[in-house]
Amino acid sequence: MEYRRLGASGLHVPALSFGAGTFGGRGPLFSAWGDTDTDQARRMVDMAIDAGVTMFDSADVYSDGESERVLGQALKGRRDKALISTKAALPMGEGPQDAGTGRARLITSVEAALKRLDTDYIDLFQLHAFDAGTPVEETVSALDGLVRAGKLRYIGVSNFAGWQLMKSLAAADAHGWTRYAAHQVYYSLVGRDYEWELMPLAHDQGVGAVVWSPLGWGRLTGKIRRGQPLPEGSRLHETAQWGPPVADGLLYDVVDVLDGLSEETGKTVPQIALNWLLRRPTVASVIIGARNERQLQDNLGAIGWELTADQVARLDKASARTAPYPYYPYEIQEGFARLNPPLVKAAR
Repeated sequence: MEYRRLGASGLHVPALSFGAGTFGGRGPLFSAWGDTDTDQARRMVDMAIDAGVTMFDSADVYSDGESERVLGQALKGRRDKALISTKAALPMGEGPQDAGTGRARLITSVEAALKRLDTDYIDLFQLHAFDAGTPVEETVSALDGLVRAGKLRYIGVSNFAGWQLMKSLAAADAHGWTRYAAHQVYYSLVGRDYEWELMPLAHDQGVGAVVWSPLGWGRLTGKIRRGQPLPEGSRLHETAQWGPPVADGLLYDVVDVLDGLSEETGKTVPQIALNWLLRRPTVASVIIGARNERQLQDNLGAIGWELTADQVARLDKASARTAPYPYYPYEIQEGFARLNPPLVKAAR
């Protein structure tokens, strides 16, 4: 396993992390993802740790806290061998204090997560969403207090817009509070929006990307093909409404190239899609999920080898889409490009 520094922080994380969203299986969304119980989770955690996958990601909303509870039980007796990453901010109930990132909510959320995870500290705690109703100064100062209290080691965010992240970082810098080290983002061959603004921001500010849904919400598993219906048992039947939208044309263009590369390399479609992500600028860790041990074993095969420059170029071409304004002039007009060379191209 390869280990990488998380942004500009002193924390080293594995290039692949394990997503515990399949643990617990409560509710319409998460039961469709998986219903891994404690015994199954323990075996999968064994496999992950043996392969060097030492960071495990969860959230309070995953199966209404059951994911964290199962993860905590699966890590019992080997907490020191693992990094726990979890998140809070999204609604956990109907009450006025059941959502958001105000000071009271954050303190309550962290205490509840510690109890469910059966641990004294959380290695990486991330805000699951931006709370527009709470001043960023209140949020960042509350998190800084939790870090100083030893309950959180590192902090980050998830699904923030560029201005939201930059405003938060500026507040931390102005007051000497703990900075966000991570941004948990959606990024895949069929969803490259992260590259337009968030990647340059991460590069400039030293924020590491922790990638969720690297297989495009299950679309790059190798089971979806042009001109064929969704296979029986696909979670897309039940969960597509909650995931990132993907145009059919883009999906099939990418899958066609992935199929060809699979024949060339002897690697599976998911392994190739994950390997492509692992070499992108600012990416610190890619979260892999699995409903069973076979899926986990396959995803672990994404590490330890590299696509050739030509193979990467073919995937880049198939997955590229014109950026929205104000980004597209920097891609298509020479004057703009000379002033601001695109980060992705410059990093190759």
